[in-house]
Amino acid sequence: MKKKGYDYFAALARLSGYSSQAAENLHRILKNFDPAKLQQTMAEMHKIEHTADIEHHRMLENLSKEFITPLEREDIISLAQEIDEVTDAIEDVLIKIYMFNISEIRVEALALAEVIKDCTHALGDALGELHNFKKSLAIKGNLIEINRLEEVGDELYTKAVSHLYRNCQDPIKIMVWTETFSRMEKCCDYCEHAADIMESIIMKNS
Repeated sequence: MKKKGYDYFAALARLSGYSSQAAENLHRILKNFDPAKLQQTMAEMHKIEHTADIEHHRMLENLSKEFITPLEREDIISLAQEIDEVTDAIEDVLIKIYMFNISEIRVEALALAEVIKDCTHALGDALGELHNFKKSLAIKGNLIEINRLEEVGDELYTKAVSHLYRNCQDPIKIMVWTETFSRMEKCCDYCEHAADIMESIIMKNS
């Protein structure tokens, strides 16, 4: 009986699952924000990110040993790296909140966290269909949804920073939240980058 090979499509979907976990965790932490629990919540977030890293390295190890892969080697590497960037960027938001000693979460941050969560879920849905991209009726809609959510994130980010500069008189808070909002917006950017790579993969293999 032939040994079943490493399932790269399932592995990519698992990587995306860690991004979704991180996004859900970020949203929950900000919604129920307690500065006293930040170190604990950072440890929980890092555990997700570290587990994702292990999965990523396992994939690369298999990739280095296999002669035949279901997609071009470079495409698998690029897509896995971009998904990893999503998870890293989400963890980075929480790290910045801790570093900047933020004690109260602005309403715009909650809105951005919601969009990040939705964006990672749409990315997960798309990756769940990638193995069947030639026949899937859903994957195109998933990719369009990621792009739509990234635009929503851009708009929220622009309005959040504008409101901050118009209404906040504290220069430290302005600096801190400008950087934090920027980090949150990048989470959506990375989701869109992953979607762009998937779209390129589909075009090359159709």
